[in-house]
Amino acid sequence: MTVIEAEVVKAVRADVTPAFVRGVLTRAAKLAEVAARLPDERCAVAIRITSDEEMAQLNRDYAGVDHATDVLSFAGGGDHVGDIAISWPAAVRQAKTFGHETETELGLLVVHGFLHLLGWDHATAAERKEMNRLTRAALKRSNLTLARGRL
Repeated sequence: MTVIEAEVVKAVRADVTPAFVRGVLTRAAKLAEVAARLPDERCAVAIRITSDEEMAQLNRDYAGVDHATDVLSFAGGGDHVGDIAISWPAAVRQAKTFGHETETELGLLVVHGFLHLLGWDHATAAERKEMNRLTRAALKRSNLTLARGRL
């Protein structure tokens, strides 16, 4: 089983602990499909919880899209699987919109970004269905349940 070292940086005041984020990521990594794509033994993922403004800047700089988004993934190399940036304000807004806890929404964004780092995408209906299935299964491992209609 691969050990994941998750560095969590809170660049904004966010009502969540790094341990929560690490736990969601570690439990997601135990899904068979996810574990099969991880490097052997050890790997690292960096997660940055930040502002809408920083997300907009990252989106402009790396994707050429001039607006904030809720989560971005940046592929790494070797044992560093990659980096995930998450907008805390977007997580709070989306949790309120969908009617579940902010931690649940944050967990969703962590898993979503992690799956992208490992090669999953949601460009087609079939890809979206598989990514949603894996996301739900990963969140279930952390006892997080999305509100109806979120995925």
